[in-house]
Amino acid sequence: MFNDAKKLNLKDVARIRGGHPFRGSVPVIANAPVAVVQMKDILPSGQIDWSSTVRTELVGRKEPDWLKPGDILFISRGNRYHAACVDQPPPLAVCGAHLFHLTVRDPDIVLPAFLAWQIGQPPVQRQLQQAASGSHQLSVARPALEALEIAVPSLKTQRLLVDLADMAQREKALLTAMIRNREQELEALAHAIAEGIPLNFS
Repeated sequence: MFNDAKKLNLKDVARIRGGHPFRGSVPVIANAPVAVVQMKDILPSGQIDWSSTVRTELVGRKEPDWLKPGDILFISRGNRYHAACVDQPPPLAVCGAHLFHLTVRDPDIVLPAFLAWQIGQPPVQRQLQQAASGSHQLSVARPALEALEIAVPSLKTQRLLVDLADMAQREKALLTAMIRNREQELEALAHAIAEGIPLNFS
């Protein structure tokens, strides 16, 4: 397959801004209208666990940067810098201050799901690890994130790669479930042996 990818800086393909500027920790208010995505809510698979997000109310006159389908959230701290593509957010949702909020400038040039996938791949991860700094905890600053080099192939190639990544994720989830089922079977057999229960392998 012909490699038609162009090299661009991340700032050229996405608008980058910080998360909502909460003062201190996010105030948790039961049944409040606003969901807040924090680092803990982004799974290594690149998905957002909306069920674990806290609820709160926002104050101030400035209109928040609400999360929309196709936005990307980026974890800038730690040993691996995950990116998650927002799929179906609640009506009112923002991200916390320790996340960067990215919006693709032109989805006809870069697919959000492709960009989120590429950020998680080794070539970009190496760039991020080299750019990270900090004495107590490594983090990637906004200027370094903006300068990140992204390879942008054709939309056809992007869609193909996204489909392959989705397939790999489904296969991983299926294999994980199969392994867990086998472990549970072995645990049940171990319990039966310990209790003197007859084993049935038929």
